[in-house]
Amino acid sequence: MRLAVGSDERTPLTDYVVEELQRRGFELRLVGPLAGQDLQWADVARRVAEMVARGEADEGILFCWTGTGVSIAANKVPGIRAALCHDAETARGARAWNQANVLCLSLRSTSQAVAREILDAWFSAEPDPSEAENIAKVEELDRLYRQPAEAAP
Repeated sequence: MRLAVGSDERTPLTDYVVEELQRRGFELRLVGPLAGQDLQWADVARRVAEMVARGEADEGILFCWTGTGVSIAANKVPGIRAALCHDAETARGARAWNQANVLCLSLRSTSQAVAREILDAWFSAEPDPSEAENIAKVEELDRLYRQPAEAAP
């Protein structure tokens, strides 16, 4: 699986998660300071979300101080369902019930142990078929509010 991983700063948590993802055998595309690029959180979120939306990555993982900024920015990209997760059960639910495709984590409040639990839950959860109607409604919102391609920068 190809993952786009981005943060607006490189920290022991981001280093740990990148190493853990590599250990699990994922193919990583790094964005922002993780790749030696000086980018702000909104730019990092946009790049990761666009990679996922275009199919250049299967899923994304984003970090910022609270995790809120990157989740807001990523969710502006049609086709993205970014979820800010502070624990494993939220991550499991985001994948199962919301079919989230971008995991957002807080640099401030996520320990390495909790990050490992969140990754375990995120990658082990399967979509809940009973939520298909809700997922279709979210996809309809994407279509309804999508800007024409020529209007996007």
